[in-house]
Amino acid sequence: MHTPANSAPTAGTEVTVARPRRYSHGLNRLIYYRIATVSAAAAPRSIRLPVARAIGRAIGNYALTDATGARLALASYRGTPLVISLVYTACSSVCPPATQHLIEAVNEANRVLGPDRFAVLTIGFDARNDTPARLAQFAGTQGIKSANWRLASADAATIDALLRDLGFSYATVAGGFDHVTQTTIVDRDGRIYRHVYGDDFPLPMFMEPLKDAVYGTTTALTFSGILDRIRFICTIYDPGAGRYRIDYGLTFGSVIAALSLVVFGGLLLREWRRAQRA
Repeated sequence: MHTPANSAPTAGTEVTVARPRRYSHGLNRLIYYRIATVSAAAAPRSIRLPVARAIGRAIGNYALTDATGARLALASYRGTPLVISLVYTACSSVCPPATQHLIEAVNEANRVLGPDRFAVLTIGFDARNDTPARLAQFAGTQGIKSANWRLASADAATIDALLRDLGFSYATVAGGFDHVTQTTIVDRDGRIYRHVYGDDFPLPMFMEPLKDAVYGTTTALTFSGILDRIRFICTIYDPGAGRYRIDYGLTFGSVIAALSLVVFGGLLLREWRRAQRA
């Protein structure tokens, strides 16, 4: 039974990705459609991903090294929603186009939500070869320029532990790795909120959970909290333009409707009181 890559798996299921036939390393671009729920016995060479178990999991405070050679603690992102992409810098088939597509999505999110409202972290999972210099070269080649976007890697033990937290796995093959193209959205508390799969995912698949993480979890009855709720409601996707826009008409319409109800209720109350006095 085949299911789309962005559909939510049922609790307790394991999502398994078949190995490609056309590439010597990396999953081909059709991976978006090739995720299936099968047993390990039926596909012994597949990559098994316990996706359902990863959602809601807290990510540990791992120490990474970024592309400049500086130490980067994952705990430094607490309080800010975080987008995590997983690549290896020697990849030549899937990671570059996936990164290019993510750049487009992040640019749109920066325009609509603001670059100060979330952060992006690309993690090189090839612990042996994804050195700071290689990460810096990858960033330059791909054109990663956003101020809220960093690249980092770590030693093998740290990478293995972090990938387990993220529900990500890969298989070593000749010339590289087989892996799912996975982008993970982490909420401000450091818990996995959503996975987005594929190297050409539709923009709303990325923006909607990120919008939830940035705006939707705000419950404080403060001025900024109320503004966030208004932005959350009014930030909508325009399929014709292929981008997001702010439509305050929804809020204004709701306010006018509420005021109308209040006025109408006041008139009814006044007439009721007159009837009581009469």
